[in-house]
Amino acid sequence: MKLSDFDFDLPEELIATRPVKPRPTARLLHVDGDAMHDRQVSDLLEILQPGDRLILNNTRVIPARLFGERVRDTKDGSGRARIEATLLNPEPDGGWRVLARPLRKLAVGDRVSFGQGLDATVSRKEETEAVLAFDLTGADFDAAVDLAGRMPLPPYIESRRPADAQDAEDYQTVFARERGAVAAPTASLHFDGALLAALRAKGVSFTEVTLHVGAGTFLPVKVEDVTTHRMHAEWGEVTEQAAAEINATKAAGGRVIAVGTTALRLIESAARSGVVEPWRGETDIFIYPGFTFHAVDGLMTNFHLPKSTLLMLVAALMGFETVRAIYAHAIEARYRFFSYGDASLLIPGRAGARGD
Repeated sequence: MKLSDFDFDLPEELIATRPVKPRPTARLLHVDGDAMHDRQVSDLLEILQPGDRLILNNTRVIPARLFGERVRDTKDGSGRARIEATLLNPEPDGGWRVLARPLRKLAVGDRVSFGQGLDATVSRKEETEAVLAFDLTGADFDAAVDLAGRMPLPPYIESRRPADAQDAEDYQTVFARERGAVAAPTASLHFDGALLAALRAKGVSFTEVTLHVGAGTFLPVKVEDVTTHRMHAEWGEVTEQAAAEINATKAAGGRVIAVGTTALRLIESAARSGVVEPWRGETDIFIYPGFTFHAVDGLMTNFHLPKSTLLMLVAALMGFETVRAIYAHAIEARYRFFSYGDASLLIPGRAGARGD
């Protein structure tokens, strides 16, 4: 299985840099087996049926991009340097692992000030990352980050425009609760409160799980043999109640549909025994064609980068040839791609369910 198998040409003008509003007016490519239908997200009210269960990732994106200044004691006044840091994940000792630019300007013991009282000491420096020990902890740290930080938009948006105040709303789901993500579960951005309420009134059920999406979700695959790629690890939790709800839906013959690849990866991590079990910890599950699904019957997701692990996951669910047809249609029909783009609802036929 080669990386080139997952490549395609995408016109740059199809990369969305802002979402459409209202959220449910985004376009939706509904794929059921081999059949494709051009719809809107609001049409989920017609497509989904009583007894279906949507799996939602309730992670909350933190404004993880920080801009500050290194302050180092020097006699010649050269101790100051501009530093950009993206929070990645907390360390067991209370520090935060960060992507820092330029990393070469940091040394262990340096002090960095990001404003709003958010000051830190460089406690470790590694080949590509650093660890910062912040003076503030707990709720005080969270409050300072909310004031000093900027939403960590994906690189393909940041290369076109900087994040602004509007992104604080746009890049957050309406059901975000558990702080910890540095990237949004973007398929969920298409829901608003009114659509969720209408679906619930129709008899569609919801289960919330938590997977803190990491910056590694944007890392490219660099190996030609994709089966040798190593996934980044992300922390997640499937509670006992969530596992019971999913298993009950499947036992009753209802469909379990993951909203986003993050929700899918998490519940499939919890279902390696054949049924979904309560689960908590880090997952580096890599889903590519040939994978056996135990938990999901469908997936709602945006349109993904060429050669990405997310595209490989979709191919595992739907099958190679179907995915090629889906993406060819999406490009021809001018769907908007990536995090702020349009969505697809993917219900596999038998071949796709086997990962063929």
